[in-house]
Amino acid sequence: MQQHTIAAEIIQTGVGLHSGVSTNVRILPAEPGSGRYFVRVDLPDSPMIPAHVTAVNQTLLSTELSKGEACIRTVEHLLAALIGMGVDNARIEIDGPEVPLLDGSAKLWIKSIAEVGLLSQPISQPVPLVLQEPIWIHENDAFACALPSSETRFSYGIDFELAAIGNQWHSWSLSTNFDQEIAPARTFGLLHQIEHLQKTGLIKGGSLDNALVCGEEGWVNPPLRFANEPVRHKILDLVGDLSLLGTFPQAHFLAYKASHNLHIQLARKILELQLIQV
Repeated sequence: MQQHTIAAEIIQTGVGLHSGVSTNVRILPAEPGSGRYFVRVDLPDSPMIPAHVTAVNQTLLSTELSKGEACIRTVEHLLAALIGMGVDNARIEIDGPEVPLLDGSAKLWIKSIAEVGLLSQPISQPVPLVLQEPIWIHENDAFACALPSSETRFSYGIDFELAAIGNQWHSWSLSTNFDQEIAPARTFGLLHQIEHLQKTGLIKGGSLDNALVCGEEGWVNPPLRFANEPVRHKILDLVGDLSLLGTFPQAHFLAYKASHNLHIQLARKILELQLIQV
């Protein structure tokens, strides 16, 4: 299959979840084989940061990439939208430290990509790694793994004491509609944790307009887009984090009570396997 880039530029503006800083994003077509990458146009010499697992800097409640002194945070939703819509190569110019959260999902990124369309490029996609043996990462009862499979699939489980969330599972295949089944699922937070997170300098840009909030009495800002919207959002995060491999291996990715940290640990293990087989 050929590689693809976007057919025209995309512009979005919004507030970062953790920084609370408003940024402007301009996504441009990119050269064949260049991959997806960020450019901090607000910094001297406009440093480029590759959207690759080797550039991951930290994973506290979001995924942050860096190169040298330049960083870009909360990249997972935008990257999930790009790979979910088949965009192999994209130049993402941004004038601040964090990708805008928009409505808390990938829905608006998907809409923007669909509006401009894709452009085929005269270069073939890399042949995906076909996983032959399971790869596991775990921490207590939380885990993320990749299993041999005849298709690329993502399955996720979460378990919360709050009754409105509880235990949820969802499974999604790469061959089905990402834009309808996964992209609209919004980020979510727990009401009793908000004050602590804000005191530690996080979620400065969070609001009831860009995140679902759940408390003892139920959802503070319903309605949900899906009955199991929280676990679908976790799949969105996993897709975005694993997109940092460039292309998805043919595998069944399975996670339970996992985090960006476990997602990235799994991606690094897969990268090690890819490098061995090259």
